[in-house]
Amino acid sequence: MKLLIVGGYGTFGGRIVQLLENEPRLELIIAGRSLAKAEACCKERGTTKARLMPATFDRDGDLGAQLAALLPDIVVDASGPFQAYGEGRYRLIEACIDARIHYLDLADGSDFVAGIAGFDAAAKAAGVMALSGVSSFPVLTAAVVRRLSAGMARVGTIRGGVAPSPFAGVGENVIRAIAGYAGRPARLMRGGRPAKGYPLTEQMRYTIAPPGRVPVRSTLFSLVDVPDLRALQALWPEASTIWMGAGPVPEVLHRALIGLAWLVRTGLIRSLSPLAPLMHWATNRLSWGEHRGGMFVAVEGTDEAGRPIRRSWHLLAEGDDGPLIPSMAVEAIIRKALDGRMPAPGARAATRDVELEDYEALFAGKTIHTGFRDDTGERKALYPDLLGDAWQSLPAEIRAMHEGAAMADGRASVERGSGLLSRLAARMAGFPPGAADVPVKVRFVADGQGETWIRTFGAHSFSSRQFAGSGRSERLLCECFGPLTFAMALVVDGNRLRLVLRRWSLLGLPLPMWLCPRSNACETVEDGRFRFHVEISHPAAGLIVRYRGWLVPAQGSSTVGSPAVLPSSRQPEAVHSVQP
Repeated sequence: MKLLIVGGYGTFGGRIVQLLENEPRLELIIAGRSLAKAEACCKERGTTKARLMPATFDRDGDLGAQLAALLPDIVVDASGPFQAYGEGRYRLIEACIDARIHYLDLADGSDFVAGIAGFDAAAKAAGVMALSGVSSFPVLTAAVVRRLSAGMARVGTIRGGVAPSPFAGVGENVIRAIAGYAGRPARLMRGGRPAKGYPLTEQMRYTIAPPGRVPVRSTLFSLVDVPDLRALQALWPEASTIWMGAGPVPEVLHRALIGLAWLVRTGLIRSLSPLAPLMHWATNRLSWGEHRGGMFVAVEGTDEAGRPIRRSWHLLAEGDDGPLIPSMAVEAIIRKALDGRMPAPGARAATRDVELEDYEALFAGKTIHTGFRDDTGERKALYPDLLGDAWQSLPAEIRAMHEGAAMADGRASVERGSGLLSRLAARMAGFPPGAADVPVKVRFVADGQGETWIRTFGAHSFSSRQFAGSGRSERLLCECFGPLTFAMALVVDGNRLRLVLRRWSLLGLPLPMWLCPRSNACETVEDGRFRFHVEISHPAAGLIVRYRGWLVPAQGSSTVGSPAVLPSSRQPEAVHSVQP
């Protein structure tokens, strides 16, 4: 199969090449206005299973002649910005239909994607597919909403957002598109009625948290003008509100962009388009933070009885794999076509042509993790609620310790640091003195807001308060020791449960992480028994405390069925593992 990628040496085109270059059944024509850039791209890829061929292709030239010379089976337009294509914006689609060549594009403009339906009859008559918007927005979002809405009698609200890594590398055409629509009215559904939204001037904050993984830091999302605003409405006409956002980081640059968008909305300036080169430079040069990004889709609806249902899907991408996701819809369609499953002829938004299982097959083998959460609001134990669908993957002994037990007994060894600062820190936290072998008791006092954990090592007792975080600590387990609060991610690592520090504060005032104590804490099961290992240190103080041991729920201590105490997370190891 011969695939012509228009803009093949650009940001998105290059990622399509990267995803498909291991397919020996493909010939990839990497094309654009510059033959030199196309040749350099082919050379840069080195040895590939697919055959790479550079070519010149000008969207403003004689398209029929160029297509006749290259004779592709499928054309992928990965150039853009599609919002700026002008009066002849569908010339390439028309040329492909005339030549009976299949067509795909990665259009992110809602008007452009909506308009492709006008070519449906011609595409069907020619026996070719012409699919637009073949990207995360709206293909992946539509696939996720289908999964989330299963069993719902009515879909009420759809919200979603993408939070790219600050090191993802954003193409100039993407920035030009954003600059073009920032602050200018976009059509959407709000409160059951068609309305106007103003991209980058409307915000929401959300925490992307695949169950059992370290969440993406709480992210500020701004409304963006993407095809979903209308394409999802066509699929779920009963939805009263559809909102899609982007959460670029660092947040300080995002907030600067928000301010500029407000200048457009209030009419003080006409457009941010003249600033696109500066925005592109800032986005790709002023980058710091974690090299990880994510995506979320949240759906609210009702069942047949009218009871509310709220569900969410979370995606986390580590390192360089995240930027590949917008191009994976093209990869999925091409691989299906190679296997004889070509999408049906016709011109349309590609919202029904890729399912979530197609994506999940492509995510496998990459550092891309997904998961679902039930956000309906039913009361759950603390740890099961935070871990979502990762809870059941934990060993039974760990689950038993966190759900239902009111008391646990065991034994532990305790080591204390010998330095002055470490001894002072341990004393302030109330950590037990060193001992080679000491009995341990942990009592859990639960209420509707959290739990108080009372730990006794030998004759020494101390306590802390645990609860589910909110705001910037959403999806994290928070534990208070006096005026200090530590927010931790619950991470499932095989048969282990790890606690990973993400934030800390003093009397509610956030503190820098470089000042925070270091914690290495995990729970596991050995010889059928719950075991914990905790080590707390600080760069300035060295080792503060290290203890390890085992615990079992005390006989007759279960709180299940007790009207006075709600089932709650029970993690003595977490008690041990948290910071002073």
